[in-house]
Amino acid sequence: MKTLVVSKWGDALDIAYQLKKDGHNVKMHIQDKASKEVGYGFVQKTNHWERFIDWADLIVFDYTGFGRMADALRFKGKVVFGGSAYTDRLELDRDFGQKELIRHGVKVLASQEFSNFMDAIQYIQNNPDAYVIKPCGETQELKQLLFVGQDDQGNDVIHMLRAYEKSWGAEFGTFQIQRKVKGVEVAISGFFNGTHFIRPFNINFEHKKLFPNELGVSTGEMGTSMYWTTQSNLAEKTLLKMEQTLAEHNFRGHLDINVIVNGHGIYPLEFTSRFGYPQVYIQKDAITEDFGGLLFRIANGSTAPLHVKKGFQVGAYMVVPPFPFHDPKSFRLFSKDSVVVFKSQNRDGVHPVHVKMINGQWLVTGDSGIVVLITGSGLTIKDAQKNMYNRISNVIINNSYYRNDIGNRWAEDSDKLLSWGYI
Repeated sequence: MKTLVVSKWGDALDIAYQLKKDGHNVKMHIQDKASKEVGYGFVQKTNHWERFIDWADLIVFDYTGFGRMADALRFKGKVVFGGSAYTDRLELDRDFGQKELIRHGVKVLASQEFSNFMDAIQYIQNNPDAYVIKPCGETQELKQLLFVGQDDQGNDVIHMLRAYEKSWGAEFGTFQIQRKVKGVEVAISGFFNGTHFIRPFNINFEHKKLFPNELGVSTGEMGTSMYWTTQSNLAEKTLLKMEQTLAEHNFRGHLDINVIVNGHGIYPLEFTSRFGYPQVYIQKDAITEDFGGLLFRIANGSTAPLHVKKGFQVGAYMVVPPFPFHDPKSFRLFSKDSVVVFKSQNRDGVHPVHVKMINGQWLVTGDSGIVVLITGSGLTIKDAQKNMYNRISNVIINNSYYRNDIGNRWAEDSDKLLSWGYI
């Protein structure tokens, strides 16, 4: 199968590389200039992906922002796995996403969108509560700007907004102030074939902070634990309510809804309407069929279920300075072209992220500091963790760091979810 992978930051390297190893003919394009070296030596690269549209049997878009192009190509009869204009907006326009959930009968937390800091401060002063600051649009890629307040009167959020006004001003763009609620944070995701979601669903738990025990700056994600289920109360009350509208927009891709659940209900926080990272790397380890064939048949409207392993999967990023901060000078000094060394030739569960390969040697490239994602599987969460951390011990990257507690939340979270009737 001839596959064209169009990636925004190069995060889809592991997908493209897997398809190549499975025998498919792959060409990969990376949009971000600073990430152009990613994948060199792993897969064939192109700077002009549009030239290969007619060549490709399957076109894969890996991020938001390509939705209108994907819609246009589907209209012309091309087989496309990725977003749509509608699903792009669900993720990028937080206010629109929340309104769509309400329209589909899903209960959401109180939230308000702002483009002016003083208006947001006045809103909190008039409605004292604990809140979360969520940047919208492109600014939401800067995960360190997401702020989860702890004060029940919202005073810490007000202090943060005043600091953002001084440091960012109008460049911050629009942002959402959302009421905070206590509970278990979990995400429900599924592959959508143009008419409905393919079973089983993926239930996953993100570990977003830089340090163990959820300390430090928000990174977007440091690792994830997950399992699969055919029947899901969580999916029935979130994803499945969106099926008809997703079908109307001819969406053929992957959709994830991140939620907070407690004894009172399910409260959606945000959409991820494309591959989640590192979610897809870990999912790929659980899927027991040809991954390229899976993407092709879903994009073609196949109704066949996924074939996945039983048990649990976990994954942890191995990163280097200055992650999670963007500092090109520090990256060049400490991390650029650092080598990735394997103690043994066994590379099971090792997923390349922002690396290149020269004469068989993996080197750190790009500018994000995310080097590899290491995964593990097992019938229990403990087995999966042991498998993953054994694999991490096989990898040497100078100055690298990772979290050593990915999956530890499961013991407490599963008890709560079970008592509330969600698993």
